[in-house]
Order: sequence, then structure tokens, then C-alpha cells
Amino acid sequence: MNKQAIAQLLDQAAMNAEAVEQISGTQSFTENQAYEIQALAMEERYKRGDHFVGLKLGFTSFAKMEQMGVHDMIWGRLTKNMWIENGATIDLNSFIHPRAEPEIAFKLKKDLDREISLEEIPEYIESCCVAIEIIDSRYKNFKFSLEDVIADNCSSTGFVLGDWHPLPASLNNLQMSLSFDGEIVESDSSNAILDNPYLSVCNASRLGAKYGQPFPKGSVLLAGAATPAVFIKTNSTITATVESLGSVSCLTN
Repeated sequence: MNKQAIAQLLDQAAMNAEAVEQISGTQSFTENQAYEIQALAMEERYKRGDHFVGLKLGFTSFAKMEQMGVHDMIWGRLTKNMWIENGATIDLNSFIHPRAEPEIAFKLKKDLDREISLEEIPEYIESCCVAIEIIDSRYKNFKFSLEDVIADNCSSTGFVLGDWHPLPASLNNLQMSLSFDGEIVESDSSNAILDNPYLSVCNASRLGAKYGQPFPKGSVLLAGAATPAVFIKTNSTITATVESLGSVSCLTN
């Protein structure tokens, strides 16, 4: 398979907000090849002046992993151009079929290039905050195989961060919700994220090291969604709230 050509196809689909057919519909490829395509597609963005700012995890629900028949989380790269300011308005014409998820984000206090344990997290993580992730698959009808979504940078498109807070002793049993125009549309406990959101840090360190992705000081980690993603409509105010961490919002037009 021509991995560079597929990477360029997905890059153009993201840049032009035009959906393409699933790659797996015509070609068979492995999970490792999918990550190679993802890296090549990101290089196209970097050539245009964008740059890496962090990682996001997917399938951080054990139930979701079992449902999808996968054995591990998936991950994608975050870039500066994906970063949306808290309270900003986003133009939905820049997306294909965007969805929003409530998450918890972490900020690295120093470079991380190996797998770490839960006990080491305070040494490497500076702070945490509530976040909204905007996902937007580049595939038609938002349908894809595991390899398709990995190649497409795990549908990474945008993220909004709230105010940073010192790390609490625990992030368990926190109520998390996603609201549209003040009405809660999804909610769950933070335990939905790997039974312990701090485990996202450990797994991100493991996956970054496995695939050779540097994770430098100041980088952001999106720990994974606590609820199903919700389709975004125009002229809406989207708000994610996490108990004890506050809330974060963006508007659409």
C-alpha cells in the first residue's frame, strides 16, 4: 500500500472538510501501518507550520474496548491549530460531522519518554483541567474500522481547555457532564475513564514510548471521554463540567 498517498488523502480531507471513503474498504492494513499513516499525515500539517502540543487517548472505557473488540486504547496527536480558546466561537463549516465529548486534561511538567507508574505521576504532571474534545472523522457517514480511525489521527480535530488546577489526590467519583445551551445531554462519573483518570497518564506514556512519539514538557494530554460523543449543531453553546474542576465552553456558528 502507498502509505504516503493515504496520508495525503486524509490530510486533504481534514484541511478541506470533505469526507472520503474508508481506506479499509479497498485495502487491508495493520494497526502498526495505521499509526505510520497517522504520523505521515501529521508531517503534512507540520510542513505548513502547525506543531505538536500533546496526545489524546481513545477507547478509555473498558466496556467500549470490549464492545469494539479491541485489546488496547488508541491515541492521536494534538496540534496547536486544534487548540480552541475557552469561550471562543468555532465555525462548523470547517468540520464535516463534528461531535463533542467532556474530558479531563493534564499538563506535563517535564519531558516524558518512557512508561511511568501511578506513583510517578506527581513527578511528571503539573496540573489538570476540564476539557472539551471536538472529534470529526474524515470518513463518510462517520463510519470506520479500527485501522481507519487510527490512520485518521483518531478523529482528532479540536480541544478546549478550562482553568488549570493543582493535582488532587484522586480524580475518582467526580460527576462529569456535557451541556448544549444549558441543557445536560450526557453525563457520567470520571470513573468511566479507565476506572481512574490517572491511568490515562500511565497509558499515554506507554503508547508514546512504544511508537516513538516524544512527549515534551508543557504538552497536553486528553485523558479520554467519560460519555458518548454528541453531534454539534450551529448556534449552540457547548459546556463541559467536571465536579471540583469547573467548566469550559465554546460557541458554534
